[in-house]
Amino acid sequence: MTLTKTDITEVWEELAWKQDTKIIYLVMDGLGGLPHPETGKTELQTAKTPNFDQLAKQGSCGLLEVVGPGITPGSGPGHLTLFGYNPLKYRVGRGVLSALGIDFDLKEGDIAARVNFATVEKGVVKDRRAGRIETELNQKLAQKIRENVTLDFEGEYFFETVSEHRAVFVLRGQELGGELDDTDPQKTGISPFGIQAKDDASCKSAQLVSNFIQKVKQVLADESPANMILMRGFEKYKPLPQLIHRFGLRGVCVADYPMYRGVSRLIGMDVVPHPGGLKQRFQALQNCYGNDYDFYFLHVKKSDSTGEDADFDQKVELIEKVDGLIPQITDLQPDVLVVTADHSTPATMGSHSWHPVPVLLRAQNARADSVDRFDEYACNQGMLGLRPGTDIMGLALANAGRLQKYGA
Repeated sequence: MTLTKTDITEVWEELAWKQDTKIIYLVMDGLGGLPHPETGKTELQTAKTPNFDQLAKQGSCGLLEVVGPGITPGSGPGHLTLFGYNPLKYRVGRGVLSALGIDFDLKEGDIAARVNFATVEKGVVKDRRAGRIETELNQKLAQKIRENVTLDFEGEYFFETVSEHRAVFVLRGQELGGELDDTDPQKTGISPFGIQAKDDASCKSAQLVSNFIQKVKQVLADESPANMILMRGFEKYKPLPQLIHRFGLRGVCVADYPMYRGVSRLIGMDVVPHPGGLKQRFQALQNCYGNDYDFYFLHVKKSDSTGEDADFDQKVELIEKVDGLIPQITDLQPDVLVVTADHSTPATMGSHSWHPVPVLLRAQNARADSVDRFDEYACNQGMLGLRPGTDIMGLALANAGRLQKYGA
């Protein structure tokens, strides 16, 4: 096997072996932040986090560059990276993850895209999320679209509600390519982009999607605030190698947000029924902890959404709430506990960013370092240093005794 600097995950596949040990990942979406201009402290530094700090004292700390220097990760590649999938090799569109996240029966070759219901006035995007409409209204609008929009081709389309303003569009048929540009401009004050094919194989898909958008525009013309749709993350679905086959891990996902349920299904993890709120997710982890699984993924979403809303105080409050629930994880006594994030979402920026994310790893054989607080600046002084995001899976496997010796 010819190795490059991005091939270490293939070595883990060769060395992985079955052991009776358990790994828990607590992934706080968008956890990393930047100092508040008035206090000079990040959200993590501001929050009172005695339980996180205790874990930091007991384990190894560091920072992860999730995709690479200067690259701002999306949540999909961010999570795949943490699960040991090289994000430059395994690229998956947001639409595929959203479809899998709502248990849609996606078929190989389907074209999937994420959809936002949006508010457009005089041809210009006023609100990309249509005021975060209620899921019930989304369902009514989705039904209205299905009943009034037809596409003339030998295939079919699907339009399904995800939650609030989010939906999924799936195109199924022959000779369809998935290389399409987004129509979502990702900001307000400008017009939605026209659909464009990136290659010849996707021209048919582009024509069908363009036709669909125009018809939906007519159907939603009398609606408010959701009078238009924006689409992004087009992808032709192809299954990925499974976690059990790569690293011998039987995984389970405890998440409420569809995208993260989707990325878990994509790599063969089981997904618990929708657990609901934050406390219910921690309880669901306890309920499913046992002999059925080796790898447990617990996801927290609002550390990201509060950052995207530029709400520094709410993000701090969310971090403190999670800290208060940490004993429900430590009481399970996992062999390895990892706490980290898929990307940074500083409230001072109101968006995802390229900044490395803090990480701590607690295990019996992990080297405890001098870090006594879990935040971005303290973790920078930790044993793990600054390293690629995929490394955390190798370290988790090793600390769980799940990697054999390399070579004679």
